Amino acid sequence: MLKTRPDVFIIESLDPDDEGNGRFEGSIISNMLRLHGKLPEYRYVRTRAQFEDAIREFGRSRYRYLHISAHGDPEGMCTTNLDEIDYDELADLLKPHLQNKRLFLSACSMVHEDMAGYLIPKTDCFSVIGPVDDIHFHKAAIFWASLYHLLFLKDSEKINRARLRDTLFRTAELFEVNVKFFYRREDGKGFGEELLT
Repeated sequence: MLKTRPDVFIIESLDPDDEGNGRFEGSIISNMLRLHGKLPEYRYVRTRAQFEDAIREFGRSRYRYLHISAHGDPEGMCTTNLDEIDYDELADLLKPHLQNKRLFLSACSMVHEDMAGYLIPKTDCFSVIGPVDDIHFHKAAIFWASLYHLLFLKDSEKINRARLRDTLFRTAELFEVNVKFFYRREDGKGFGEELLT
């Protein structure tokens, strides 16, 4: 197995109103990670084709953590030009690239049991994490930047499940964000979940 790099690859796709108003959460997170001495990669995409290219680039990067910032709904996510990507399609796109890695989803209404049921078994990722409810830009940006800050402050080389869970709980409580934490079971039989508030 190829050695992975303990860094965050960020893919962002927002609607035109967000673009026009400078609401680039991923860019803010990327800048905060750089202040931490990390080497994040940031890709802004507008189309499904660009999203798929960015996913392949993530795979080639060997980065350990993927952060997707996009508009979502209970069925999936969409790109700036409204290309819809449902969970089954997303799992297929991520399958070759997410094994033994972690996915952080900053998208409204996307993180629920059906989504985890597609993504975790198909990709064999360690975990999928994100807000349960709709989350405003200002809160999302500070929540994710703080979470990464705390995670990498303790250990810049790895994030284990226990520390991730504890840090998620504290950050979710501080910023009053309801977060779902889905994780691959150690016995390889399905996945577990926790709601952290």
